[in-house]
Amino acid sequence: MNSYTENTALYDYYDYNQTLDDENDSLSVGCPGSHLQSTDIFLPVVYYLIFFTGVFGNIFVIVVVGSKNRRSGRLVDTFVINLALADLIFVFTLPLWAISASQNDHWGFGAAGNLLCKLSSYIIAVNRVSNISFLTCMSVDRYLAVVKLMDSRYLRTSGCIRITCAAVWVSSLVFGIPSWVYRDVIPVGGRLSCLEDNSSSFFLALSLTMTLVTFVLPVLIIVICYGTIVLHLNKHCVTAVNPRADARRRHSLKMVLSIIVAFVASWLPFNIFKTIILSSRLAAAQPSCGVPPWQSDGLVISCCLAFLNSCVNPAIYFFLDHHFRRQAQLLYKTCSTTKTKVPPSHNSTASFTNTGNSESFGTTGGGKMFHVSD
Repeated sequence: MNSYTENTALYDYYDYNQTLDDENDSLSVGCPGSHLQSTDIFLPVVYYLIFFTGVFGNIFVIVVVGSKNRRSGRLVDTFVINLALADLIFVFTLPLWAISASQNDHWGFGAAGNLLCKLSSYIIAVNRVSNISFLTCMSVDRYLAVVKLMDSRYLRTSGCIRITCAAVWVSSLVFGIPSWVYRDVIPVGGRLSCLEDNSSSFFLALSLTMTLVTFVLPVLIIVICYGTIVLHLNKHCVTAVNPRADARRRHSLKMVLSIIVAFVASWLPFNIFKTIILSSRLAAAQPSCGVPPWQSDGLVISCCLAFLNSCVNPAIYFFLDHHFRRQAQLLYKTCSTTKTKVPPSHNSTASFTNTGNSESFGTTGGGKMFHVSD
């Protein structure tokens, strides 16, 4: 993957083709003919809501999943924690863009403005790469767990998954470097804006290519993995040796698939609009105003939808993953008991813990098998 495609800071979405002169300043949402009004009001509101929801939700996921012991943990949980961490880091950049939006795209952060511009854009680039990478890894993990279970027993270990996550983070940090290098606070139309120079045809062509590669290719891998899994399950559902283990794998499959569907649904509209605008720019077909109103409006709405993805995953875990809910309930019970410090309650919690584990693993074929097959 290449982070040239990951330059998804808020105002590049709808100022994406903006050059450095005043004439092209009209490429922003305020471009004549734009149907959207009061973006300086609704954008800050939306982004602050995403910020608070994302901070609470992703911290909740990290605490709950991270509190699992080795016996009750699942290999896929390592990817879940890293995905939540990437989203958590990302949402901390949203207040900067919300403040800028409230000031009509003015990046007024004083002497630290340029550093904040580069840093927030870099974080967004890293988040974009790491998100799609972790989701692809989760899909491959589900494929190995369901289709190649016996052949992948040496690959699907805690050590290998930790190494994979480390490799994803290192790659994401490296691929985000161009976002740091090419971003600057630039005077445009009497205000300072955090923008990237998109005047180079080579850069635009590279951005278009990388947009397709970094979105289409991972989605293609995910579709192939899940298509193979569905065919495998349909073929072997009748002859399943362990129905409980099979039911457990199906549950994890649904949870991961829900996360992926949410990601694709969130980011697909933005990638479509971005591809259209980049293609038009390269074909020199853009009007003097920059982009047509429907493209400009579409970018604004699609970027809001894309950012919403950072706070959707915690809801998916809570409502669709009964294993996550049990662990959250157990954690709450344990914290409540510790707070009251009443011995009978402590004993009751111990009983609940044992019952919860017994329930969970008694209906799934045992904790050890859960760890290996899931």
